[in-house]
Amino acid sequence: MDNQMFCYQCQETAGCKGCTISGVCGKKPEVARMQDLLIYVTKGLSAVTSALRKNGAAIPEDVNHLVTVNLFTTITNANFDLDSIEEKVVRTLEKKEELLAGLKESQRKSLPDAALWNGDRESFDEKAKEVGVLSTKDQDIRSLRELITYGLKGLSAYTKHANALLKEDPSVDEFIQETLAKTLDDSLTVDDLVKLTLETGKAGVNGMALLDSANTSTYGNPEITSVDIGVRNNPGILISGHDLKDLEMLLEQTKGTGVDVYTHSEMLPAHYYPFFKKYDNFAGNYGNAWWKQKEEFESFNGPILMTTNCIVPPKDSYKDRLFTTGACGYPGCKHIDAPYGQEKDFSPIIELAKKCKAPDQIETGKIVGGFAHEQVFALADKIVDAVKSGAIKKFVVMAGCDGRAKSRSYYTDFAKALPKDAVILTAGCAKYKYNKLDLGDINGIPRVLDAGQCNDSYSLALIALKLKEIFGLSDVNELPIVYNIAWYEQKAVIVLLALLYLGVKNIHLGPTLPAFLSPNVAKVLVDNFGIAGIGSVEDDMKLFFE
Repeated sequence: MDNQMFCYQCQETAGCKGCTISGVCGKKPEVARMQDLLIYVTKGLSAVTSALRKNGAAIPEDVNHLVTVNLFTTITNANFDLDSIEEKVVRTLEKKEELLAGLKESQRKSLPDAALWNGDRESFDEKAKEVGVLSTKDQDIRSLRELITYGLKGLSAYTKHANALLKEDPSVDEFIQETLAKTLDDSLTVDDLVKLTLETGKAGVNGMALLDSANTSTYGNPEITSVDIGVRNNPGILISGHDLKDLEMLLEQTKGTGVDVYTHSEMLPAHYYPFFKKYDNFAGNYGNAWWKQKEEFESFNGPILMTTNCIVPPKDSYKDRLFTTGACGYPGCKHIDAPYGQEKDFSPIIELAKKCKAPDQIETGKIVGGFAHEQVFALADKIVDAVKSGAIKKFVVMAGCDGRAKSRSYYTDFAKALPKDAVILTAGCAKYKYNKLDLGDINGIPRVLDAGQCNDSYSLALIALKLKEIFGLSDVNELPIVYNIAWYEQKAVIVLLALLYLGVKNIHLGPTLPAFLSPNVAKVLVDNFGIAGIGSVEDDMKLFFE
């Protein structure tokens, strides 16, 4: 039977080979195909913008934003809404045709097919079947093209968040578009694409720096914060995802309404920013990582606002309480949006919340976080003393993503088994596997240092580089740091590529290596960077600590 779809961009892809009938994430084949077409036409648009830039033309910000939102829309668990994805294809084709008029006929002839195709809605599905992942026949070229594309998806997510705070870096947008266009270039060899992969990592560092600057200049540097995980008696709104600007607007609009706002999953680190502490109705964090949302959204009782991935197809019991915004969407759920720089109207969510009962309590206690780069730099003397005295023997970077797979219990067991003189550095929702274990501290330094969202993995790189400087080392790999990273989706891919660009070696990825790495591409990563998978907890303890 022919594949109804083909997608292998996430860690949970079927059989660690690829989803061909329906996505493990819940994505229907027609949605997967439309996402393939959206990527194809976005690459076509990017070929046009790249040609225009070579002519010295300036590309409008709205075009840059269109590209980043299109890529963000196709990230795992972000958007399941066929109609909204199809509408993005239409808008992209319209914009591409508009920009094509700026090129001479002779220049158009050198453009790839993706830049020239302009079908109508009736032709979309058939075209999508021709341009998906498997349309690149050579396994290694396909692997590298997809690795780069997934990295660009993650980079686009970070860029979009910065753009929401009115921060732009045209050089990042230019790189994203030029590189998308290069993935259409059949003249590029494996060696060319390996080089382009590392260049994508370099752009990833720049993109994460842009977002870090946008967040900290707007909301202040994160500070050590104790976050309540219980509930209050007021009705509440639960906000999930990553977009801090959406949270700001929601908190501002709920002031004085009697409605509390709770964070969920990747939104937990918002509590660490000084800016948000002024809101009395900013209650605390509810629940755990994204994959537990079916039970936790049901027990929350009030409306939920999904600002980005990760959406799990909702149960009917709360689907009418689930709202989406930005790049994400789900059919049958109300979508609220506004142009960049303009206020979103969250009043439908607030009015619904007033009619709902308070959240059911599912746990009590507190979580401590806020160990982004500036906070850790402030503790540098204390940390250095602990390292020099032997109180801290090793740091373990356990950043990344959480997920449903039972094999991910490895990360809980690994954290429990760590020597008492080891400190975890984390960012992303992977921390939910161990951030409630009460692992204690070393000389007052918590053994779990949470830098924030997956977006904040930049902090972990800065911390490593700072420690390298303090200890006078010539190579970041000489530090007492080991990397045992969990991955799930494409933002983890750009973080990995950024670390490789910065020279970090011997990174262990789990619970499985990406399905999109062909054997030859995987060998390049192993031979040049020491990339490896995970083993048993017992074996890995020996590997890392003996």
